[in-house]
Amino acid sequence: MIPSRMKAALARAPGRIEIVEMETPRPGPGEILVAMKAVGLCGSDVHPWYVATKAPAVLGHETAGVVVETGVGVTHLRPGDRVFVHHHAPCGVCRFCAAGESVMCPEWKPSRLHPGGLAEYVRVAAPSVSRDALLLPPHVSFTGGAFVEPVACALKAVDRAAVRRGDTALVVGLGSNGLLLGWLARLAGARLLLGSDPDPARRRFARELGFDAVVDPSAESLVEWVTSAAPGGADVVWIIPTAAAAVLPAMEAAAPAARVVFFSPVAPDTVWPIAPHTPYFKDLTLCFSYSSGPLETRRSLDLIASGDLPVESLVTHRLPLDRAAEAFALAEAAGEALKVVVEI
Repeated sequence: MIPSRMKAALARAPGRIEIVEMETPRPGPGEILVAMKAVGLCGSDVHPWYVATKAPAVLGHETAGVVVETGVGVTHLRPGDRVFVHHHAPCGVCRFCAAGESVMCPEWKPSRLHPGGLAEYVRVAAPSVSRDALLLPPHVSFTGGAFVEPVACALKAVDRAAVRRGDTALVVGLGSNGLLLGWLARLAGARLLLGSDPDPARRRFARELGFDAVVDPSAESLVEWVTSAAPGGADVVWIIPTAAAAVLPAMEAAAPAARVVFFSPVAPDTVWPIAPHTPYFKDLTLCFSYSSGPLETRRSLDLIASGDLPVESLVTHRLPLDRAAEAFALAEAAGEALKVVVEI
């Protein structure tokens, strides 16, 4: 029986998470109600500037759970189904969708999860139900399902980088997203996988999880280190930190004709003092990779189900919903907290 009231983790402000009680939503036509089981915390969930634009809000968009109720017209899902549900959904017919750029669809931005992933029950809006709610194979855990969205985002960023067999790949920022990028780069054919992060715990994780070499950019010149490991520089570079101190050396470490992909959301007032002379004469391709759509989520689930991506090895902390504030604090502190999952 579905209760009339439920618990949720409400972000009232950056760093201020409270467990509140609210009315349990019910699905309308084309919608489903999902009992949340696992929610991964994304870096954006703890970026103060980002949370400030959303609060007060129930955050959480890396989700997996069980369908408990379906609205009128839903025929492909039924109560008891284990699912991943995407918090965004495209219209499927506009010029951006036709070009495969669904994240630029005018219908994309609104969240399709009400009130948000970090709640006992979530109503999933019809666009996500029809276009990006995926059944989890029996052997994929709820935690594995919660990785569908972040793996999909990393897949899109690896596609943007057009990795070629034999490339040297550099990942700047070795949190869970950085490690996913590294794994996917390797699967795409990268020969040498390099990583950079000032945090010793994250460098240790990267070494343990398959990176060939890692560096502390606060102790060594990133450019000199990369070019000593790969004469000429890195063929593909993913940049996750948004501080200029991380961005500029990473671009300098790129090889001629390299592809450089910026992966993280950037605060509106961030300015990078980039001199265009070197990127121009090195013929660099610079691009950004935002979010992911239905094409990537399906590929992501296939990869997770195949076992080619051992995503659960990234999880360092699992906490119940009642300890959501602690989960957020761990994720924000980073270090030994590589991936934090809230289990509901």
